[in-house]
Amino acid sequence: MANKNGGSGENAAPFNMAELGTAVLSEEDRAELVDVIKNKLQNLAGQSEFLESLSPVVRKRVTSLQEIQSQHDELEAKFFEERAALEAKYQKLYEPLYSKRYEIVNGVVEAESVKSEPAEENAADDKAAEVKGVPDFWLTAMKNNEVLAEEISERDEGALKYLKDIKWARIDNPKGFKLEFFFETNPYFKNSVLTKTYHMIDEDEPILERAIGTEIEWYPGKILTQKVLKKKPKKGSKNAKPITKTEDCESFFNFFNPPQVPDDDEDMDEDTAEQLQNLMEQDYDIGSTVRDKIIPHAVSWFTGEAVQAEDFEDIEGDEDDEDEGDEDEDEEDEEDEDEDEDEDEEEENKSKKKPASGRKSGAQPSAAQQGERPPECKQQ
Repeated sequence: MANKNGGSGENAAPFNMAELGTAVLSEEDRAELVDVIKNKLQNLAGQSEFLESLSPVVRKRVTSLQEIQSQHDELEAKFFEERAALEAKYQKLYEPLYSKRYEIVNGVVEAESVKSEPAEENAADDKAAEVKGVPDFWLTAMKNNEVLAEEISERDEGALKYLKDIKWARIDNPKGFKLEFFFETNPYFKNSVLTKTYHMIDEDEPILERAIGTEIEWYPGKILTQKVLKKKPKKGSKNAKPITKTEDCESFFNFFNPPQVPDDDEDMDEDTAEQLQNLMEQDYDIGSTVRDKIIPHAVSWFTGEAVQAEDFEDIEGDEDDEDEGDEDEDEEDEEDEDEDEDEDEEEENKSKKKPASGRKSGAQPSAAQQGERPPECKQQ
């Protein structure tokens, strides 16, 4: 799990030593600087001790390998830089397409194919003609995705029908990305936009530092992340009114209240830390699914084509696993046949060696006569 502010190990942001002459460090920054330097010195000391333990010839070879690794790291850094620039370039090219999708889905403009239809066909079904855009577009798309479907309850669907658009954007300081969910005016909450921001320590791994969600301004009695329980008072109780209790419940909108790493996470026990890490991984999985699957391929998820494509990939993967399993079974069958042949030969040899008149008095019984198990039983 990532430490707050990136920790003080390999992932810590390096200090610019040239700035120390003019900058005035706070006590917290000074302490962090000391920790960074200590860790760097400890790492260098550990590496130095290990290298000193090697023979001179091997040490030179390892040094040469380190130089090769440095060259690789420089190329990798350029790759990540160029990839980010390429993604930014195509993100701009996608924008006009996403804008057209938004307009058609929300009935701002009519699709060209509908415009070109004869007026008689267009007016054939008055009720259909009254429907604007594509109803429940984003709700249906998300429900068709396995990861998101698990998060959407029946109670959520009424609010998600008002979802107009979903967008995402990369952020640079700190590194990460932001999701934006745009809603029409609705009876559930006041917000027109709900956002979810992911701050990454290492965007390329990726390593999540923390996630930040929007505080939803719910209307009274419409909080979908809570349920109200009413219990009847006990018989003979002076209070005749039912007892009301509020509990948190499962809802897609919990996505905007993500799990947080406490300031002092060192005091957490192992089980709590593991549970928190699992929750953060699940939260990131939902966010990356929206970013990488739903937003770029929304209509395919709406129609179900994306579901079929994923199912097909899963079937192909299963078939590969089955083929491997069949090969293993064939090998096992061949081994069993070889064992059976060995047993038959062994029994045949024993029958040839066995005397016709039986054992002499005082002679030891053979392994076969002692009831020795056949080879396959030994393996069990």
